[in-house]
Amino acid sequence: MKLARLGPVGAEIPALVTDTGTYDLRGLARDIDGGFLARGGVAEVRAAADAGSLPALDGAADLRVGSPVARPGAVICIGMNYAAHAAESGAAPPENPVVFFKTPNTVGGPDDDVAMPRSAQAKVDWEVELGIVIGSTAAYLDSPEQSLSHIAGFVVADDLSERHAQIEVSGGQWSKGKCAPGFCPTGPWLVTPDEVDHRNLRLRSWVNGDPRQDSSTKDMIFDVEFLVWHLSQYMTLEPGDLVITGTPQGVALSGRFPFLTAGDVVEIEIEGLGRQRHAFVDGTR
Repeated sequence: MKLARLGPVGAEIPALVTDTGTYDLRGLARDIDGGFLARGGVAEVRAAADAGSLPALDGAADLRVGSPVARPGAVICIGMNYAAHAAESGAAPPENPVVFFKTPNTVGGPDDDVAMPRSAQAKVDWEVELGIVIGSTAAYLDSPEQSLSHIAGFVVADDLSERHAQIEVSGGQWSKGKCAPGFCPTGPWLVTPDEVDHRNLRLRSWVNGDPRQDSSTKDMIFDVEFLVWHLSQYMTLEPGDLVITGTPQGVALSGRFPFLTAGDVVEIEIEGLGRQRHAFVDGTR
């Protein structure tokens, strides 16, 4: 299934997106959030869809697309998880997952405009990433094989990065360059695990229509199951939390492409999970 949130910021409508139409979930859920996932909301939607009892959402095509999960409690990020990206960044592949965080207010809709940071030294970069949405509490899992039962689904995410703050004034951590408002466009859909093979999904990105990244999740250093298990040894993952799993090669940090400026348009896509298109605007206005 593909779950979405459609409508203005703060007034999104929970919806089910299918090949035959878009259906209104307000009879089942106030929103698609951690509480909805924790109480088994995905199974409720599936049962209602199978029964044919969901009403159509009129005018869905004209509505803004929001992030498919409302304001995650945590946005947990994995760095350097593709060997070629580590190499283009001048680093060896990590022996253990590199973990950092974004603040929840970085999460925005897949097609929302993104304001440039106000720093004159800003070096803004794109990063297409597979996102994991946690569906049930995961703490001290015994093995990676247990991970999938705690995953509600997958999303497309752009781990936007301001490299000057991330690297040059980081103090040894990365989050300074990761937490500008809107710096994690997410969606368009939350796609349940039965819909895709998360081990082999094509990831691509474009800037102003020109190709940048083109890779596959099969090239991850640490796979989805390992990451959820590993993180659960150090923190409790809760329903609605978002884990973004690293980006492949082809970013501006490589030196092969210019950093983003106001007026640029980034598009990213993951096979089976949908496509984003967000424009960068002057952040001083």
